[in-house]
Amino acid sequence: MRIGIDAGGTFTDFIVSHDSGKLETFKLRSNPRSPASVILAGLAQATGSRKAQVVHGSTVATNALLERKGVRTALVTTAGFEDVIAIGRQNRPELYNLTPTPRVPIIPRAMCFGVRERAFYDGEISATPTKAELQRLKNRLRRARVESVAICFLHAYRNPENEKLVAAALEGIGYLCSSHDVCPEFREFERTSTTLINAYVGPLMDRYLAELERGTRHSISVMQSNGGFMTTKEARRHAIRTVLSGPAGGVVGALETARLSGFTRILAFDMGGTSTDVSLSDGHPRETMEAAIDGFPVRVPMLDIHTVGAGGGSIARIDEGGLLRVGPESAGADPGPACYGSGYRPTVTDAHVVLGRIAADQLVGGEMHLDVARAAAAVDSIASAAGLTRVAAAEGILRVANANMERAIRLVSVERGHDPRDFALAAFGGCGGLHACEIAAELGIRTVLVPEYAGALSALGMLLADQVRDYAAGVLNHPGIEREFQRLERTARKELPKADLIRSADLRYAGQSYELTVPWNVRNPAEPFHREHEKVYGYANPERAIEIVTIRVRAKRAVEKPKLVARRVPNASIGTKQKPPVRRIYSSGAFRPTPVYRRAQLSSVKLRGPALVVDYGSTTLVPPGWGFALDKFGNLKITS
Repeated sequence: MRIGIDAGGTFTDFIVSHDSGKLETFKLRSNPRSPASVILAGLAQATGSRKAQVVHGSTVATNALLERKGVRTALVTTAGFEDVIAIGRQNRPELYNLTPTPRVPIIPRAMCFGVRERAFYDGEISATPTKAELQRLKNRLRRARVESVAICFLHAYRNPENEKLVAAALEGIGYLCSSHDVCPEFREFERTSTTLINAYVGPLMDRYLAELERGTRHSISVMQSNGGFMTTKEARRHAIRTVLSGPAGGVVGALETARLSGFTRILAFDMGGTSTDVSLSDGHPRETMEAAIDGFPVRVPMLDIHTVGAGGGSIARIDEGGLLRVGPESAGADPGPACYGSGYRPTVTDAHVVLGRIAADQLVGGEMHLDVARAAAAVDSIASAAGLTRVAAAEGILRVANANMERAIRLVSVERGHDPRDFALAAFGGCGGLHACEIAAELGIRTVLVPEYAGALSALGMLLADQVRDYAAGVLNHPGIEREFQRLERTARKELPKADLIRSADLRYAGQSYELTVPWNVRNPAEPFHREHEKVYGYANPERAIEIVTIRVRAKRAVEKPKLVARRVPNASIGTKQKPPVRRIYSSGAFRPTPVYRRAQLSSVKLRGPALVVDYGSTTLVPPGWGFALDKFGNLKITS
């Protein structure tokens, strides 16, 4: 038995793969105060007395960073460079804002400590801290009551000896992490930021995983942001690699299920209770090394996912200028949308309830009863403030939310040289199907695909992922690149035996500031780089010198996965057997009598909208004029 778990802001999704090949899924309300208790309760419900292998997507590191609730952390760096986190880069994210809000550093300046040491760019050590200085540093850290220490020295990616020396001297002071282990790469600010974030959230992940392991006898792995999973031991050491673990599972699941239905070019659209995650896959998931969380760079391999604060729990409000805003603040799991019975502020889910798209007994298979009157009262607060009717206010909330998500999709497609009309929109998450067709129409997308397990696709993606470990080394101006590759591969074989090893490298034209990651061609490293540069930027210059900045080795070990196989889909429409119930649902500008189908009752016969398709974990709205049917893999294909 294998179990995938996606801990979301509103619900925690479980998907269980049995020995027989059968998949089953269920949801539990998340508990922000004790996420581990929900995981343990779900595991007990799923397994009984049996043992299982568990792959878990965690939001512990992400939430701690976004909410600034990490541990008391210190930065130990080269003397004279204590201000690197505060200075950052000269980039201006708000170019035309004359009074931008200052970026608040992760830790205060008083928690940054300098050590008199120095390594040159080529790795030569010119100064080493003395024992007396290290003892003074240890005493200062103890007086500062630190729980965690990030060690990041200049050019330690080329020679980590000074970092190792300081780490050994500080043993016992708390959670320790060094840049040569977390991010052994060129660029001081990005390397320092990544190491510091890892130290800031690492102890929380360590305690969380320890609580899980104490509470269960199951084998637990953790999903990474790069689309693979790792052991809990690795996650405790490299918590930074889990910051997008849940969304990464969704990308893997979306691409695998879409590929079965014949689509390799997809825009993954994952709308949950708290946020929406979008990404583009052109045959394979796109990766990036330039991600940022809360404005701070995270220099580890990640799937290229863009997140916006627009989910089912996103709160609607009227701003100071009288405009309607939706998100990024979310009602979360507690108190949740007003219709859940505890909250009072209007959310996207409440707007759907008012417009008839979500009935009182519709969520999670009818297990959760909604308070329709409370949802209406919440939306009325917007209607009253804006001088609108209740229906117009609800429609406005959804249109604003759609606009936020549409911009996110344009960012990962149009702004990166891709025409969204060339892709299918793969919609999943509890709310994805309710918005997908309306957003697709705005973008000119003709095909929407809603996978069979749409409500728990991120959890399914974790079961479809391989075990992955990434290794890197900064090699700018390094004479022995092949020797460095071999060193990384020896480490990979030791830590992940029987894994396939894949080489790549970050290259750039001499004089450029940023690199492209391309497969390593030992005979001609420049050839794949010129080709990728042409693809990304529209030109290449084979006569120009190139620089090899960083080399990478990915170790990937395949594991047994659920087999998503074709099955016999009935070719008779539900309409020929029994009439579906009809209720008044608002779509395309008006309330319309709309058939409500149970997804399990659909067939391969194409039906026409308007329609509402209800499943245990998700709901799909098919507007008038759109056709829909199940394919042989159980995916719901909707076409305009």
